[in-house]
Amino acid sequence: MVAKQIVWLSGLVPFEQVEQIMREIGGKYISRSSVWRLTSRYGNKLRAVEALQEAMLFDYSEMETCETNQSNERMGASMDGAMIHIREEGWKELKVGCMFDIEKKLENDPHIQGENITCQTTHNSYVAHLGSPTVFGKKLWTEAHQRNWEKAKETLIIGDGATWIWNLANEHFYNSLQLVDWFHATEHLSNASKVIFGEDTPIGKHWFEHWKTKLYLGRIDHLVRSMNNQAKKQPHKKDAIRKEVIYFQNNSTRMNYQDLQIEGYPIGSGMVESAGKQYKARFCGSGMHWSRKGAENLLPIRTAILSKRFDFAWKQAYIPPPN
Repeated sequence: MVAKQIVWLSGLVPFEQVEQIMREIGGKYISRSSVWRLTSRYGNKLRAVEALQEAMLFDYSEMETCETNQSNERMGASMDGAMIHIREEGWKELKVGCMFDIEKKLENDPHIQGENITCQTTHNSYVAHLGSPTVFGKKLWTEAHQRNWEKAKETLIIGDGATWIWNLANEHFYNSLQLVDWFHATEHLSNASKVIFGEDTPIGKHWFEHWKTKLYLGRIDHLVRSMNNQAKKQPHKKDAIRKEVIYFQNNSTRMNYQDLQIEGYPIGSGMVESAGKQYKARFCGSGMHWSRKGAENLLPIRTAILSKRFDFAWKQAYIPPPN
């Protein structure tokens, strides 16, 4: 079906490239404006399907054609933001969520001369919303429900420390473990080091490495005490240091890195950061400025492709003409 091919390609490459691919490989001339109209039409239909699912919370077990095959032992979700340019509005945050299974693995570790528990995230699926956290949270919870989140024995939410992420976690995923991802935690630690000791100083690097180990071990109270002591010694830097202190204080219960890693949980949010880059790859090409409606219509198409559900999504959105 030509329309399906065009809409699928539109979720992968710019409209002008879709026109070129259809002409040179498909042997069909489809104007760029026709590509845009088809994408808008079916993207809007997919949005309507998503809205219905959010309203009714369809059971995921009914989606027999979906390619996801979750273990239901352990599941996780991660949230992040990515910026895209909307005409007449400027750069706006696209909220992105990734849902995944967590599979524990036993691997030989030469450092301990024995087996060590590691993990991998599998069966990733995604949601995205250009707008408020409230609507995004509903979309993410719908995806979780459709994937039988409630039946998983253990669940984990990973985020970068943004307040809106933990508000949504507390609202929709209140029984789940929460974790600030390791990269963002160490980034804040690095910022604290630079504030206290300056850029690229030997003492600053030593301080960072020392407290990086303590951070991994969950010694957040010790880290905060050290930073507060530095603030007393350097009152002219007090406000900047205090900003990082507050970050660690607010997230201290979400920084049990060693314990969770030993138990076979991921401690990074690479899966959702990768998703953000994959959305940006389609929406943030050179010179791309989107209308809000155009971006919103393309989002469910891109999401279905990234989640490996495009065939299923198309069946939901496509209504064949009458005989």
